[in-house]
Amino acid sequence: IYLIQLKNRRKHTASTKTRSEVRGGGRKPWKQKGTGRARAGSSRSPLWTGGGVSFGPKPHITKKKANKKERRLAILSALYLKKQQFVFVEENLLNDFIEIKTKNVKQLISKLNLKDNSKLLFVLSKPNKHLWLAARNLKNVELTTANCLNLEQLLKANHVILSNASLELINSTYGKNYE
Repeated sequence: IYLIQLKNRRKHTASTKTRSEVRGGGRKPWKQKGTGRARAGSSRSPLWTGGGVSFGPKPHITKKKANKKERRLAILSALYLKKQQFVFVEENLLNDFIEIKTKNVKQLISKLNLKDNSKLLFVLSKPNKHLWLAARNLKNVELTTANCLNLEQLLKANHVILSNASLELINSTYGKNYE
């Protein structure tokens, strides 16, 4: 699933011009017969200097689909792997961000006895714009909601900071459904 995410993120933007896209080459360079030279229809043929490229790269989209059950299982496995790195906090600590200050997020991180340079993932039960605005300036801090968990974020994080409410939401969203 992680490799699928990486593959889908990639943009194939390399581009070359074919013989129809290269400027010029409308007139036949010399007549078809009687010159003793090979026949030529355009001066922009791929065989000529200044001509188009035969099989060059073109921008294209590659998408690979991941099944819902596979994605759910991958996220559950990643959560199980990161179980030792969970840091539980009270819900009101994450929701009480009235001021949009990065300093407040740094204080919260130091209060939780976490290193400043370790990758942190905050998992919120509901979106909090103030906390997101306060934390977006920190390169090692990422925020997500419990129902939008991303496998790449989980695998790269050294510590996952979440509340009991977000853990319940994770269990209800990604837990096993026996139907």
